[in-house]
Amino acid sequence: MGPPGAGKGTQAKGIAERYGIPAISTGDIFRTNVKNETPLGLKVKEIMNAGGYVGDDITNGLIANRLAEEDARGGFLLDGYPRTPAQVEALDGMLAELGEKLDAVVSLTADTDEVVTRLLKRAEIEGRADDNEETIRTRLDVYAKETAPLLATYADRGLLVEVDGLGDIDEVGQRIADALEAKKA
Repeated sequence: MGPPGAGKGTQAKGIAERYGIPAISTGDIFRTNVKNETPLGLKVKEIMNAGGYVGDDITNGLIANRLAEEDARGGFLLDGYPRTPAQVEALDGMLAELGEKLDAVVSLTADTDEVVTRLLKRAEIEGRADDNEETIRTRLDVYAKETAPLLATYADRGLLVEVDGLGDIDEVGQRIADALEAKKA
């Protein structure tokens, strides 16, 4: 977890490789559907371009289907999910049904202005229409209001691991690995 631009996607790939598990990114799933102009993609394109969140019903269904796939049976990493209290509740139900539980919730922290700069640069490099400054700030506000409170839920459950998301990719990756190892101990 963490604000948009904190490096979740980049770090998710490294964590997934380290532990030999799939990284499941709702953002990647949505962007692929938008690019391919699927019915789902057409539904979410307008929402994403405005900086909003795709509804819980659609998102929960995608995650439930993905967690039921064979490669997720030995563990998985969720990137960009859950983002709302309803999604936390849905995930709890999915995990109970699968006989699984979360080991940890990693939260990447990052300065807002640094995140805006990072996302504007990414938008320029990758040509992402959903990453202009106004949309970025809207997404950060939505995160602060709707998603950040979920961190307290996971902290209360003893699952939260907070890591500074700013710095060199390998440096942040090592911070995450060290924090996860410390949590196991």
